Amino acid sequence: MYSHSRRRTCLGLFAAVGGEQCENPPDFVMLSPPPNVTGYLHIGHALTFSIQDAIVRWRRMSGCRVSWIPGTDHAGIGTQSVVERKLLKEKNLTRHDFSREAFVEEIWKWRSQHGDRIIRQLRRLGASLDWDKLFFTMDAPRSQAVTNAFLRLYQDGLIYRDTRLVNWCCALETVISDIEVDYETVSQQTTLKLPGRDNGVEFGVLHKVAYPVADESTELKEVVVATTRIETILGDVAVAVHPEDPRYKALHGKEVIHPLLNKRMPIVCDAELVDLDFGTGVVKLTPAHDPNDYNCARRHNLPLINIFNKNGTFNENCGIAGLVNKDRFDSRQEIIDRLGTVNCYRGKDVSHEMRIGRCSRTGDIIEPLLQPQWYVRCKDLANRALQAAASGELIFEPAYHIKEWNHWLENIQDWCISRQLWWGHSIPAFQLSFPESDHDAKSTWIVAKSNDEAEGLAKTYLRSNFMDISTPYILKQDEDVLDTWFSSGLLPLSALNWTGNDELPAKYPTSMIESGFDILFFWIARMTMLCTYFAGKPPFKNVLLHAMVRDVQGRKMSKSLGNVIDPLDVIDGITLGKMKQVLNESNLPHSEINRSETMLSKEYPQGIPACGTDALRFSLVNFTEHTRQINLDISPILAAKHFGNKIWNLFNFAFTRFEILNYKTNVTTSRTLAVDELEDRLSLVDRYVLSRLADTVSRAQDAFTALRLHEATTAIRNFIWEDLCDIYLEFAKPVLYGTHTQVEKEAQYATLRVLDVCLDVSLRLLHPFMPFITEELWQNLAKMTTNELVPKSLMLASYPETQNFVNWKNVKIENDMKSILSVIHACRSLRQNNHIPISQHLPFILSTDDANVLSDDGPIKKYFNDIRIFAKASQLKLIDSKDEMNATELDKTVVVTLTNPNVKVHIPLSELVRAQSNGRNATDEQVDKLNRTLKKIEGNLDNLKQKMSKAEYEDRVPDKIKERDRKLLAELAGKQRELISNIELIKKSLCDTT
Repeated sequence: MYSHSRRRTCLGLFAAVGGEQCENPPDFVMLSPPPNVTGYLHIGHALTFSIQDAIVRWRRMSGCRVSWIPGTDHAGIGTQSVVERKLLKEKNLTRHDFSREAFVEEIWKWRSQHGDRIIRQLRRLGASLDWDKLFFTMDAPRSQAVTNAFLRLYQDGLIYRDTRLVNWCCALETVISDIEVDYETVSQQTTLKLPGRDNGVEFGVLHKVAYPVADESTELKEVVVATTRIETILGDVAVAVHPEDPRYKALHGKEVIHPLLNKRMPIVCDAELVDLDFGTGVVKLTPAHDPNDYNCARRHNLPLINIFNKNGTFNENCGIAGLVNKDRFDSRQEIIDRLGTVNCYRGKDVSHEMRIGRCSRTGDIIEPLLQPQWYVRCKDLANRALQAAASGELIFEPAYHIKEWNHWLENIQDWCISRQLWWGHSIPAFQLSFPESDHDAKSTWIVAKSNDEAEGLAKTYLRSNFMDISTPYILKQDEDVLDTWFSSGLLPLSALNWTGNDELPAKYPTSMIESGFDILFFWIARMTMLCTYFAGKPPFKNVLLHAMVRDVQGRKMSKSLGNVIDPLDVIDGITLGKMKQVLNESNLPHSEINRSETMLSKEYPQGIPACGTDALRFSLVNFTEHTRQINLDISPILAAKHFGNKIWNLFNFAFTRFEILNYKTNVTTSRTLAVDELEDRLSLVDRYVLSRLADTVSRAQDAFTALRLHEATTAIRNFIWEDLCDIYLEFAKPVLYGTHTQVEKEAQYATLRVLDVCLDVSLRLLHPFMPFITEELWQNLAKMTTNELVPKSLMLASYPETQNFVNWKNVKIENDMKSILSVIHACRSLRQNNHIPISQHLPFILSTDDANVLSDDGPIKKYFNDIRIFAKASQLKLIDSKDEMNATELDKTVVVTLTNPNVKVHIPLSELVRAQSNGRNATDEQVDKLNRTLKKIEGNLDNLKQKMSKAEYEDRVPDKIKERDRKLLAELAGKQRELISNIELIKKSLCDTT
């Protein structure tokens, strides 16, 4: 590791000080999605920050003045829940045992002690954030922006107050947003565990209840309704039928009697609500506790009766005194018993499929509840966001997200922005009431920045309504707080220290936003709507969205499933025992812990080995090839770790040869000129690797520009592993280990120059993805020059630009090298397929009828000696297959493999048999080995054919994968033909010898 003094000189490099590559660097500003202050690093954060850090490091190395702004979100519901659980566990107190001010003070204490935990973890991940600009969504500048934004939206008529149905969590006693509701489907009678309950609650059951018809003259004496929520029967105000249903034509305009409350209720006709073909065709209406019933009640002017308290117990409106303050689920059986007593319960269906909404924070069942709330009118705001996308001011990657964007915004509903919490941004609204006045307005709302301003507006209200200035009134601020997404929606402005005035920040709009597609609507759309309204233009140009990370089985990562992977456990490693210990220390029920332990034992029998930060980052970015779902598998991360080891060994070899051969360079910012000076001394393999390097630079730049980062990781890995290590080094080693004649010294110097530039450029290309190993190796590579102008950190070095390497790109050189490599690989393949060790030299014959290949200027003859050395050939011949004498010889004595359609590689059969040892037994054994290999190849071939023949293959499989499958199919078919041919030849040889 490099020294602490080196580390200290690198401090401050994440700040927006400007690149060292240009005089007037352009700005690149990006906002990081602020993680919850209660949170800890999970794999979703690791993916997000790995992608974003790669982008900002590339921008920084490209000469931009980069400001990647970090922050944390106050996370109203999450933080309050964490502190409440802490107080209950440590002091056996709830928030109601405190005053509101005292409880909020407890939260601030918790935040000061634990709120920066995720920041420390992000530093470990190597996120090069501009830490000087770190914000908290409830600090003073952000709070001021929120208050002013609310006031302006209210004054412009975009914020209003209304009483509507909301998603209510009885455990939290607050409304929650759609994103905080998890839906699950049960298909039959199911018992679910809910918070605060020892026993489970039954779902997936359809109860049938009879409602007597009030008019005794009708033929039908009762109608039967079916409900999954028997507890809501006490809030019924009507029943509905389809107007075209012939079964109930006689009941139009009639009434039924509530079976428990003995009140008359109308029978209404509603084609929107009632499905003719479902159940009995009769629906009970509980408009205060069901969205569909609510809409129906509005159409028919029906009353709304709220029967639940905010904690999920019955209130006095339920009509049965004995149930008041009893829990809604605990009262189910009593309601059923009461219905049975009056002979109105008609049994239940225990195989009913239903969709259940649960609070993602508590797991409690969501209760639709009628509550007064603050709303934002979204239609005009959404139109602005739609227009931004349509005009190209917003560009999405992947592009198909534009369809989802348009669909959601075109069907947007008004946004409920109030929450019944104690932690969050206070709503700047004050209720003005007149307890002793006969004034028509018993109360009204005043929106103001402060209590003093509200007092002044209250006096103004009195005067404008011709009321005595001394009229007694009460002015009380709304106890609710604002939805966290409201403050987060302002961040492109407020993170740049905008406080709600007309003057826009100099750095607005930001350059781009990157996030998981799951919060496209809840965060990115709301940022676009709010900031475009206040600033007149969208808050960013590009929107890059990545897929959701799931476990190896494709399941959503969830604490309740016990399948959440902590990235630090991947970085540092963790034993299976420790993983189970973490599970047992969680708040999960024992049944879920046992299930999760079983899953862990299956998926991670040896735990998770330490993979390191670089390997995790590299593989996560590489995973983004999957645009919809990422199934996290440790194997690719281990492969990335091996890639890191490969890089380390590559540089270790290079540094050793540099030292032994006393290689130094005084090149400052680019080594390319030094290589260009050696143009006449470069070998084919030198030119080949430089051409491949130029191609890799172009691919990496194109990938970053198009925001398809996985294409960059693939190109860079392929170059380093295959072109540089597997090919170039193997050809370079004989040169570097040669004697010290003048000719060899010149060849060694040229090779070292080429190796030097490949190492330098590779580190620059790879740095955005693997910052730790590249920085360490670059610091050591930099020691080879004494020039003081070398940047003090790799992150300040220039990222390779395509135009600086374009002259090295040479398609003919690459094709010539591929021809040579194909011959060498074919020779090795023949050796491997016939189980002959590399140490045993063999004679090879190359046959072709291609005049270009046979030519002295062709790549094979030109590099004949290199092929012989790398193929470990005791003898190598190139012959014309059209020559009859050659054809006769080849037909009788050889095993064949193809390098391409024009060239075949042969081994004399007699030499093959001799190499296998001697005699019949060795030949029999060889046939057995080849048959086993053939069986394996044919199995893989059959599996691939079945996969490609499936009906959904053409529609669902990406073109890139299809192309890969087609190549693999051809390769497997070729190997199958080759093995069959070889087996027949050897069998024929065996027959001839006997």
